[in-house]
Amino acid sequence: MQDPTLRKSLGKRIKQLRKDKQLTQKQLAKEIGSSPGQLNKYESGLNTPPIDKLLMLAEVFGCSLDYLVVGQSIGEAPVSNQRLAMRFKQLDELNTKEKEVVIKMLDAMITTSRLESTLQSFRQ
Repeated sequence: MQDPTLRKSLGKRIKQLRKDKQLTQKQLAKEIGSSPGQLNKYESGLNTPPIDKLLMLAEVFGCSLDYLVVGQSIGEAPVSNQRLAMRFKQLDELNTKEKEVVIKMLDAMITTSRLESTLQSFRQ
């Protein structure tokens, strides 16, 4: 994420979510396998966490990856694509761990798409 405004916005969300969970930087850094100094850089918008750290942060905070990165969550919209709706029904048959893997993959794909779209709008 090269846009400083987006990095700062992400950093503010990370900091606010950390405070909402009543975690210190040291505690959160330990949970995501990072240093407090690096977490401070994420929160200040100097650095962007890599995708594996973003996934861990979303898990710790109990939020979606798209909310963490762009500040918006996907609404409760009906699925209009029948193939997709059928796949979601099939996914419901998976065990909890398998479902979480699929959800994280979907979150990552959606966030990447939204981020690219947002960056594209800044370039225009």
